Amino acid sequence: MVEKAYKFRLYPTPQQESLLRRTLGCVRLVYNKALVARTQAWYEHQKRVGYKQTSAMLTNWKKQEDLDFLGEVSSVPLQQGLRHLQTAFTNFFGGRTKYPNFKKKRNGGSAEFTRSAFKWKDGQVYLAKCAEPLPIRWSRQLPTGCMPSMITVKLDPCGRWSVSLRINDTRDLRLNSTKKQLGIELGITSLLTTSDGEKVANPRNLQKLHKKLKLAQKSLSRKRDKKSNNYQKAKLKVAKIYALIKDSRLDYTHKLTTRLIRENQTIVVEDLAVKNMVKNHKLARVISDANWGELLRQLEYKAEWYGRTLIKIDRYFPSSKRCSNCGHVVEKLPLNIREWDCPECGSHHDRDINASINILAAGQAVSVCGATVRPEESKSRRASAMKQKVPNSDARESRPVS
Repeated sequence: MVEKAYKFRLYPTPQQESLLRRTLGCVRLVYNKALVARTQAWYEHQKRVGYKQTSAMLTNWKKQEDLDFLGEVSSVPLQQGLRHLQTAFTNFFGGRTKYPNFKKKRNGGSAEFTRSAFKWKDGQVYLAKCAEPLPIRWSRQLPTGCMPSMITVKLDPCGRWSVSLRINDTRDLRLNSTKKQLGIELGITSLLTTSDGEKVANPRNLQKLHKKLKLAQKSLSRKRDKKSNNYQKAKLKVAKIYALIKDSRLDYTHKLTTRLIRENQTIVVEDLAVKNMVKNHKLARVISDANWGELLRQLEYKAEWYGRTLIKIDRYFPSSKRCSNCGHVVEKLPLNIREWDCPECGSHHDRDINASINILAAGQAVSVCGATVRPEESKSRRASAMKQKVPNSDARESRPVS
């Protein structure tokens, strides 16, 4: 059984849009008020407030005269917003994310409905407090026998509505096995280079619309009155360009990862720290436009869906500097050098193809014997080895000399 989400465009009626916008506003308000309450409780009293306390606060907020409109929308999305806030704090205290931010109206918003807040009847979705079914553009049908377990309605910054249906797919999606194995080297000039010698071009979606985006942002910056209609029109124009870039980038990534998964049984990639790499201001824009993080994420879950194997090798493995023919590792190999000759065996290498071949070989070593592919053992391993050697050396030193 695989948990999947099917996303569709939504074109609500004026009455439904009014209700959905009020729901999104209430979710945003409750989330922000709970975030303020938890922050104040910590800084003023050094006390942690959890989900149960914020849920009780929500009950009291509904009883206030200035917040009685919270009872006009479904209570489920409000509770789900508090659960998302609890998850955000859990990730923060676990060191995985930064401190939670406030939700902003300009970012659109989303509302999550569990099974108790919607009805699935005759292939149509009926939300709580809404008599008519949602007018969804069904671009594809749900798998036979699958019913939604959760529904998320979202409004993006450019004013588009969408609905996501989460289901448990019981079908066997595993593909027929194949013997083909592939190593992948991610890059900027070429989005990826395979161990077979194929180079996939980088679409550079942001660069194609960069000039148009720059002019739209320049026009927006000239609008002084943020409450004027001209400001809202310019803001919407910028949001639509960003949405076009995002959609084209995501569509290209989905098609590419699906092709790679279908054609190969085993795929080996590097475990890149993309968040750290984008801190380089000279390469941040092109790295973000290449969409490396999303590409690796899609390969991971699609490999699980379709019965393929994805191997991630250590990011410190010198795949580019190692000769794929004799194994010699050169000391330095700047990024501007795209081809080089091995000083030991004289083999001529294309930098990216050579790296992808080494990545595949390292992945095979990891899958077969679990061998480390780092140039040197980690500090923890060396420390544990030293601890094991110390007692023996002390025993030899304390042994009496005959």
